[in-house]
Amino acid sequence: MRSLNNFIVEIEKELNDEMVTKGGLKLYVDTKYNEFEHRTTEGKVLATPIKFDTGVSDGDTLYFHHHVVINGGSPLNKQDKQYVVNYDEEHAAQNQAIAFKKQKEGTVHPLFGWALLEPIEEDAEGPEGSIEVVSLEENPVTQGVVSFSTQQLKEIDVSDGDVVGFKKNRDYRIKIDGKEYYRVAISELLYKV
Repeated sequence: MRSLNNFIVEIEKELNDEMVTKGGLKLYVDTKYNEFEHRTTEGKVLATPIKFDTGVSDGDTLYFHHHVVINGGSPLNKQDKQYVVNYDEEHAAQNQAIAFKKQKEGTVHPLFGWALLEPIEEDAEGPEGSIEVVSLEENPVTQGVVSFSTQQLKEIDVSDGDVVGFKKNRDYRIKIDGKEYYRVAISELLYKV
């Protein structure tokens, strides 16, 4: 199968509603209270876009925006568990494909328009003798460490390991190999520390 403009992926389940304990016991998770947190954001690539040279091959793992599966999603053929993932290097805002992992090497590569950032650990301790002010409101996350360098990031003099700032409320999380990253559009990056 070949796709003209988008990726086609195979997704076993739209929501991650099972957990397996270390002892092998399967537990069912009721996702109706927090569907967003349990959405599937990865799938096996069945077809890559002919229009763009992405470096992705059939069989690689594609990481994508949660809209692919949430609220009806983008099923190509739900019976065959195939979904369309929008990809557009000319209009990055329409790009749902965030990153991919090469099947053979296991290496992760962000796709056009996206940066993957590691959360910065906040220092929980203040100076000795200080009083801690407790607030129920969380401070918005606005910084992260670049995890993977891309050509687009190099063009703005940013590489892996750099701390960058981004707009408030842009810290969308995605898990890749069990590790949590912020997926931030490169256009949302404001500065390098």
